[in-house]
Amino acid sequence: MQKLKLSVREMLAEDIPTIVRYWCESTDEHLIAMGVDLKKKFSPEEINVMLHNQLQQSYQEKKSYCLIWLFGNEAVGHCNINSILFGNSAYMHLHLWNFENRKKGLGVQFVKLSLPYFFNNMGLQKLFCEPYALNPAPNKTLEKAGFSFVKKYTTTPGPINFEQDVCQWKIEKLRIEDGE
Repeated sequence: MQKLKLSVREMLAEDIPTIVRYWCESTDEHLIAMGVDLKKKFSPEEINVMLHNQLQQSYQEKKSYCLIWLFGNEAVGHCNINSILFGNSAYMHLHLWNFENRKKGLGVQFVKLSLPYFFNNMGLQKLFCEPYALNPAPNKTLEKAGFSFVKKYTTTPGPINFEQDVCQWKIEKLRIEDGE
């Protein structure tokens, strides 16, 4: 049996409907587990416009930058950064779209494949990720992918979130270059 290859690429226009479906068709339970306030969710139209705008912007102009995770030739998730300070820092978000691909260690490999895109294309020196503290999967993934735990604190991490405890993780360009 042939092992399927994992790969990462930048988002294309044809990926946008799948990402919109992920956000709009995920169960309430899944969204809440990620810290999403269901009353603050973006509409399909808003997501579509945001993602199309992203494709039109240079790296220096991007407010968000999205990568697609591929398992074989099938898109199975996405990883994006926002709160980008070009040449300095950004905040990462990771999403495996289907339950059957979760809890298999794929996220760790996908995150490691995504890091060079973020650091090289956006000129980052450091990258943060702040998953919901009560969501163990991304917290375990980040630790295994080489991120360092910074702190746990209470915040409203984004425009679609409720106030929550988050775990802040960080990785620096130097660690990536050293192959850690």
